[in-house]
Amino acid sequence: MSNFVVSARKYRPIRFDSVVGQAHISNTLKNAIKSNHLAQAFLFCGPRGVGKTTCARILAKVLNCERPTSDTEPCDECDSCKAFRENASLNVYELDAASNNSVENIRALIEQVRFAPQRGKYKIYIIDEVHMLSQAAFNAFLKTLEEPPKYAIFILATTEKHKIIPTILSRCQIFDFNRIQVQDMAKHLQSICEREQIVAEPDALHVIAQKADGALRDALSIFDRIVSFAGAKMSYQDVITNLNILDYDYYFKITDALLTQNVSDLLLFFNDILEKGFDSEIFMNGLAAHLRNLLVCKNPPTLQLLEVSDNVKKRYQQQAAQAPNSFILTAISLINDCDIHYKMARNKRLHVEIYLLKMAYINLTLQVQTVNLEKKTLVQTSLQP
Repeated sequence: MSNFVVSARKYRPIRFDSVVGQAHISNTLKNAIKSNHLAQAFLFCGPRGVGKTTCARILAKVLNCERPTSDTEPCDECDSCKAFRENASLNVYELDAASNNSVENIRALIEQVRFAPQRGKYKIYIIDEVHMLSQAAFNAFLKTLEEPPKYAIFILATTEKHKIIPTILSRCQIFDFNRIQVQDMAKHLQSICEREQIVAEPDALHVIAQKADGALRDALSIFDRIVSFAGAKMSYQDVITNLNILDYDYYFKITDALLTQNVSDLLLFFNDILEKGFDSEIFMNGLAAHLRNLLVCKNPPTLQLLEVSDNVKKRYQQQAAQAPNSFILTAISLINDCDIHYKMARNKRLHVEIYLLKMAYINLTLQVQTVNLEKKTLVQTSLQP
């Protein structure tokens, strides 16, 4: 039985151009290498799973590559690249500051900095989760970080930049990594499916990308889990079942019931959701997000804010054409009130049902208000001399 390698490791980028969603970082680093304007200390900041350590390793690899390509990528064929690929490079030192955060650990690193590389041009020191270093360790690191030898380059990575002392920040060139967009993540997952000969529905990959919340590593972990469950054919139903996600279809049906004042269907759909084990508060938050998406569909320029597949986007556009702006805004306001008072309610189910019924009669209430306003205006006009 062959050893399984998780997708996050198997498909970890080895070139700048294969890093997902961080083109601004990749291009800046490549231009800095090409123009010989390379800083001696970098700080990579951003959420988890967006490619900070990956970019640090690619930078370390290309700096000591003996035959870099014309677009400043590692050749992956020279002795230095091979040594790096096999984790045998003596020019790259990685330190996990989460578990090595004392002064002694930093002093040991500083001792290594004194020695020039035996082979290659640079010695690169990658310190992950650098915000975990103690105050004393930061202070011990200051002088070396400010005036390192010409052959030493430090790459610090952190998810919490605000915890790093200003004296360290002032000595580093800071790069802020973005959360990875749903579309980019779904496209990357599709490319992995093609390599692994997996047939996946586009809606399924979009749900995985949304669930990952901007972290590609999380998306790949979820992807592996769904593949273990579904095998070589991954459907949208497989994903929502395995991740315990409420189906889009429920929100479309409930919104249709609200628009047509179909109270019986509305209560039956809500009962079905509860019987499947979903929390009523999570359902209401999901309904608010659904109504927000309908509002986004009202204007073509804002369609890009809709992070769903093309099939679902068409359904949103169709339902948005039937829902007046006044209905959507009033419904979102009612859901907000429901959320505010939810924790104080003793009967949670009844509390949510009352607000659903209020939403079902929004259009009728608005019509009555309009008629009353017209009558009032008519009376005032008739009383004028």
